[in-house]
Amino acid sequence: MKLDLKEFEAKLLAPSTALIEDIKKIDGDIMFLGIGGKMGPSMAILTIQAVKAAGIEKKVIGASRFSNGSLREELEREGIETIACDLLNEEDLKKLPQVPNIIYLAGHKFGTTGNEDFTWAMNAYLPGLVSSHFKNSKIVAFSSGNVLPFVNLKEGGVSEEQSPEPIGEYAQSCLGRERIFEYFSKKNNTPMLIYRLNYAVDFRYGVLIEIAKAVNTGKPVDLTTQNVNVIWQGDANEIAIRSLLHCSSPAKILNVTGPEILSTKWIAEQFGLLLNKTPQFTGSGADTALLNNASECHRLFGYPRTTIREAIEHTANWILNGGELWNKDTHFQERGGKF
Repeated sequence: MKLDLKEFEAKLLAPSTALIEDIKKIDGDIMFLGIGGKMGPSMAILTIQAVKAAGIEKKVIGASRFSNGSLREELEREGIETIACDLLNEEDLKKLPQVPNIIYLAGHKFGTTGNEDFTWAMNAYLPGLVSSHFKNSKIVAFSSGNVLPFVNLKEGGVSEEQSPEPIGEYAQSCLGRERIFEYFSKKNNTPMLIYRLNYAVDFRYGVLIEIAKAVNTGKPVDLTTQNVNVIWQGDANEIAIRSLLHCSSPAKILNVTGPEILSTKWIAEQFGLLLNKTPQFTGSGADTALLNNASECHRLFGYPRTTIREAIEHTANWILNGGELWNKDTHFQERGGKF
């Protein structure tokens, strides 16, 4: 069906009643470090919308290099204060105001191979600088399900109790990030929550759009990774903001994803029906996958508002109506840890 894409997106990204109630309980302003990535802008906009809907006074601040594009102006139009800052520059970092609540989004993934030193600096050195500067704040620090081991499909995913077994330098540096945050949480008694996400999906990027694009263009869908977890980005954003109420010292670890272990083939077949295309397939299914047990997340926040069928339908409608797509693939099929 023909959609007004801006109206469609605005409706789906509006804050929930639960977020509006929780934003009232979060004491003080909120700063997003590394706001310029895939999730930062929509998360900050969601936060300012929740603040307005709650009828309270609270600053929402975004720090990033803002090196190109119009993002800074777009955020400021929404009422978000912005600070241009290279977080790896210690002088820039020291100038950031002390804010009671920090959501840490900075990191480096794609382009790790051949640029390993920068990846480790961003993912494992910078967290120490941030933890020291914001030792009196609450910090929700984004991590990745990539730190977890591949498990047999029959095991139902990995919960927070299982020890990490990262494959490749990107995943290893993500575990380094977690360990540094954990160290400073204990050292300075800083309340933290380490937010292990895989995989957020949106109209413009993520596992669903990657599969949908392949189906729509007749490209074979690789079934080597035959199962996957996803969560709608709007829900992942809400969980991140609400997680400020669940920070602790020592740092709390939280797996974040949807409740299902999904079949890659089934997802492709659903897009085939909606896009009126016949999916093509390649590869034979491996017995293991990177799967995340997020039952603790669902205990704290409930199941995601957006169901997987709704997410698939939204994505198909976005494609059929010519919505903008980002060239930021997750490479969820990668099994050797090279990004």
